[in-house]
Amino acid sequence: MTMHAIRAYTVETRTRASTIALVVAVLIVAVAIVLPAFASRRLVQELFFILTMLTLAQFWNLLAGYGGLVSIGQQAFVGIGAYALFGSVILGAVDPLTAILIGGIAALVLAVPFAFFAFRLNGAYFAIGTWVLAEVVRLLVAQWRAVGGGTGTSLPREATSAIPFTGAIATLFDVREPAARDILAYWLALTLAIAAIGGIYWLLRTKRGLALAAIRDNSEAARSVGVDAAPIKWFVFLAAAFGTGLTGALIYLQKARISPDAAFSVNDWTAYVIFIVVIGGIGTIEGPIIGVIVFFLLQSMLAQYGTWYLIALGTIGIVVMLFAPRGLWGLISDRTGLQLFPIRRRLVVGDAFKQPSASREE
Repeated sequence: MTMHAIRAYTVETRTRASTIALVVAVLIVAVAIVLPAFASRRLVQELFFILTMLTLAQFWNLLAGYGGLVSIGQQAFVGIGAYALFGSVILGAVDPLTAILIGGIAALVLAVPFAFFAFRLNGAYFAIGTWVLAEVVRLLVAQWRAVGGGTGTSLPREATSAIPFTGAIATLFDVREPAARDILAYWLALTLAIAAIGGIYWLLRTKRGLALAAIRDNSEAARSVGVDAAPIKWFVFLAAAFGTGLTGALIYLQKARISPDAAFSVNDWTAYVIFIVVIGGIGTIEGPIIGVIVFFLLQSMLAQYGTWYLIALGTIGIVVMLFAPRGLWGLISDRTGLQLFPIRRRLVVGDAFKQPSASREE
């Protein structure tokens, strides 16, 4: 009687580095939640900016980095989400937290005709088409006199003072009401960032994520093996629009002041987001995280120099694209093999058990 090993094959994506990264991430989130207890109001505001820009970058990266949909019109969803919040608060007396959700839904609704026209274009034409559509939306919103028209408006004082939970936060941390609103906005931004990263990572690990990558790499080849590109592109575009609208509504709830030029700014909500993704590493979840940190540091150091700040950003972007085409995270990953959010599937072979088999002597 002899024993034969039966090979067991399993498909894994988790790595040792990703397991450690998960533990570290949980600790960071725990610290981030209690941070307002000992952080200054300025630091809370800066972290709010970082988190909202990170969320916008993750959604744009989902479109362009994983879906191959290079949009230059994402500011349309930031703006419409923000204006939906202002409109529902000013005209409908909706509480601002509920209005954030309305902002996301408004962006989702806008994305349907947006995609209907944009998906008839390809490549550079798609990118330019999304920008043109965003400009059309900006011009239309500028005619909405009930929320200030072209000059914009502010949230009513009674609305900002009646935001749910601000009173409890003010009591808990012994701060004034404006600081309590900043803390609440920061917590909401943290929740959005975690949901965006977690949701995108989950999507990329599913069959739909595999199909999305196949369409990005070669849509014709993907179609030849039965992958239907249209539903997946629609899903990604609508999901990105909804998340971007939520983020835009939250940003302008914290600002409490809006105008069409600011809410639909291609520089603030698309150009800077593209810079963050390209610098950090397009097509990776880790890339926007590194990119937003680099962007914040550059802005803190160079923003006072005006035009030179924009020139510096452009120069740094060109240098990175020349010497690290896959971004800073791509450079790090290539040299170390490190993957904090692995999505590649690995076939692991192991001995499941040994099975006896009969043998006879000659």
